Amino acid sequence: MTRSSADLSNNNLYSSFVRPFAELPRNNPCAQCGTPIALPEWVERTETGAAYLWHCSACDYRFEAVAVFPDARSRPRALAA
Repeated sequence: MTRSSADLSNNNLYSSFVRPFAELPRNNPCAQCGTPIALPEWVERTETGAAYLWHCSACDYRFEAVAVFPDARSRPRALAA
């Protein structure tokens, strides 16, 4: 028996994994060569922001980008409990 997308969207386990993945920044340009990077390699979230580690496969450059949230209402949901 297969599940439809509507069935999966109501599943808490599905929502807890897919939603945070969908909220990740995408196609950030490399800070050195400008090549778009599909997804961050690592994410660390805090109460006031998030840090994203990016790795460019074109030039092998690694860099970190930091997002600061202005207040708790704009903070995204936690990735894990």
